[in-house]
Amino acid sequence: MGLFDDQAKAPVPRAAEAVQERPAAPTRGVKLEFTKPADEKAAMTAGQSREYEILVTNTGTDDDTIRIKVDVNYASEAPDPPEWGIKIWGAEQKPWDVTFTKIIEKEITLIGGGSREITLQVTCPKGARYGDKLTLLLTATSKSDPAVYDTKTISATARQAMIAVKTSIGHERTVADALLARAKARDLGVFSILVPAGSRGGYIYVESMNPDRLEEVVRGIRRARGVLKGEGESAGIPFSEIEMYLTPKPVVSGIMEGDIVELMAGPFKGEKARVMKIDETKEEVTVELFEAMVRIPVTVPGTQVRVLQKEEEK
Repeated sequence: MGLFDDQAKAPVPRAAEAVQERPAAPTRGVKLEFTKPADEKAAMTAGQSREYEILVTNTGTDDDTIRIKVDVNYASEAPDPPEWGIKIWGAEQKPWDVTFTKIIEKEITLIGGGSREITLQVTCPKGARYGDKLTLLLTATSKSDPAVYDTKTISATARQAMIAVKTSIGHERTVADALLARAKARDLGVFSILVPAGSRGGYIYVESMNPDRLEEVVRGIRRARGVLKGEGESAGIPFSEIEMYLTPKPVVSGIMEGDIVELMAGPFKGEKARVMKIDETKEEVTVELFEAMVRIPVTVPGTQVRVLQKEEEK
């Protein structure tokens, strides 16, 4: 028996005993993104609305409360500009009317990796003046970690609308004169009135900042039949519909090579000729006189010829 045989031996460590790992710390993250292509710098007419579909995502690993905040800034030459309408759907069960309630913050709860789609609607006020501007900053912040957030900025500027006014045929100019007089007296913000030259279609076009007030005035004008609205409330009609009235056609438009024409001025006045060449840039026509001894091309202004017979009619 040895000297130390009666002493207790130290326990042998278990090599297979598993070492417990600490749980990973939760991560925080917030993301805002448009679900559809959006015009973040819009130009809007009075009374017109635009909607922006935005996805709010909790990119963290744990559940989190996301604070949604709306900051609004107005810019206008008027001392007390009208408020733009701002509503949000999806933050809670009922619509969140930011303009009416003056509440600029809401909270939503999202699971880790979860998302919620909200719809932001911006409406240009009907009393807006030209150039009035709204800048809206939408911020989503993690309540657990306020240093984690994301933002989206949307700006909108008030612009004039082009309104078509229906009139009795042949009374377009009479209605335009009456409308202009009333617009000046009531300060309706009418910039211009277009009466298409030679048109007897029963329409005039009014460039105005206040389509709703303009509609009220039109009702009281004799020979006026009402206002034709375009897409969207008070959106007016596209500029492309009246562009043809604003861009004059070249005087040589309608003249083709081979046409038979009569010269209306100049040394060859009264003579007939055939069109050989057309220069739309210079608005000139090169012709060949029928009764000339030598067929020498003559170039004259397009205003000096009158088409007698078209080439395709021969």
